[in-house]
Amino acid sequence: MSGALYTIASFLVTVGLLVVVHEWGHYAVARLSGVKILRFSVGFGRPLWIRRLGRDSTEWVIAAFPLGGYVKMLDSREVEVAPAERHRAFDLQPVGKRIAVVLAGPAANFLAAFLLYWALFVTGLPGVKPIVGEPPRATAAAAAGLADGDMIRAVGGEPTATWTDVRWLLLQEAVRGGAVALEIEGGRGERGTRSLDLSSLSRDDLDRDFLQKLGLRSHTPQVAATLGRVVPGGAGDRAGLREGDLIVAIGGVPVATWGQFTARVRASAGQMLSIDVERAGTQITISAVPEAVGEGEARIGLLKVEPGPEVRSAWERMATTVRHGPLAAVPKALHRVWDLSVFSLKMLGKMLLGEVSWKNLSGPITIADYAGQSAQRGWVSFAGFLALVSVSLGVLNLLPIPLLDGGHLVYYSAEIVKGSPVSERTMEIGQRVGLAILAGLTFFAFYNDINRLLTG
Repeated sequence: MSGALYTIASFLVTVGLLVVVHEWGHYAVARLSGVKILRFSVGFGRPLWIRRLGRDSTEWVIAAFPLGGYVKMLDSREVEVAPAERHRAFDLQPVGKRIAVVLAGPAANFLAAFLLYWALFVTGLPGVKPIVGEPPRATAAAAAGLADGDMIRAVGGEPTATWTDVRWLLLQEAVRGGAVALEIEGGRGERGTRSLDLSSLSRDDLDRDFLQKLGLRSHTPQVAATLGRVVPGGAGDRAGLREGDLIVAIGGVPVATWGQFTARVRASAGQMLSIDVERAGTQITISAVPEAVGEGEARIGLLKVEPGPEVRSAWERMATTVRHGPLAAVPKALHRVWDLSVFSLKMLGKMLLGEVSWKNLSGPITIADYAGQSAQRGWVSFAGFLALVSVSLGVLNLLPIPLLDGGHLVYYSAEIVKGSPVSERTMEIGQRVGLAILAGLTFFAFYNDINRLLTG
């Protein structure tokens, strides 16, 4: 499957699964409340597939436009309801039941995210130990006194086992602004604290590369680039590379480590490389064209060669797996869902106040790109991505915007206060306002997606 098709397929699986989870929450609580369900639709627009099931002949639909879904319930405001079924109309239910039905959608997303994170913590999250590479000059990491080989043990007092932990904690601190304390263990085991100034990050910098902008990068083991297995039929095999070859130079530029070798290959997708190789004491030159894999920013070059034993051993010493028992994983998963929810709301609030750029808002194109990348890295990465998007979907739907679940909750809260339902005129105006807000957010998201594609 090509990169583009893989990305599209991963995106459709992501959206389909999370929409089903969200709408199933509404559906399940509505059924328990005695509400008649007319239709359960994944997607909007023209139905591509319809089945009628159950005593109510509920329509189960897959529709043409996949970005969303809905559960259509019996409603006396939309159709004339027979006296015998008025007790099953959604709008005629007590306000408490209506609130429960509306809350059930976002709650299902949060529950799904919790279960995914719990499963990941129990089975184990692979990662790379947060050992720092030499920071470039004039960066925040260099100014903090970080050195090659330092391991970041904690950020702001929170323990860090992997670079993923470091990135997440620093992202939260960056939103707050100011400086953050890093607990460091040096290469000889000595402990210390460094103050990392985050004020150098601009409003536009809170993206996937913000660690690089701070000067934080992973340590690269200083091991010679000796080849292990060469994948049969791969670009390296076709060029004549063999197991045991020592890469000496590429394009006349010396290669001292495996990291330098892979960096050059990854940056040369589809380009002819002149590779100087030492084989059995003799130096030869081989011409190879790295195979292009991925699209856009994710496009890299691969020769499909594996590192030799010494290289593998060095990298394996940097690898780690974060694993918790079934009981210990429960608070960990709850904490992760809570932190992500709060962070999402803080980011949105700072966008509204102009403290964080709207460029950080992502749309379906960027989400599709991330879906494809995470799926290619394996089920653990994809499950983590699903959990993240599920939390985001839950938070988004709770925003007090008409047309979203949060907007309905505002109406029901007003109904409780005033003792009667909100007027249809008020809801009609609210729908127009909500549609305008959602259209604006959609425009910004698509604009950012297209801008990322054009500017890389």
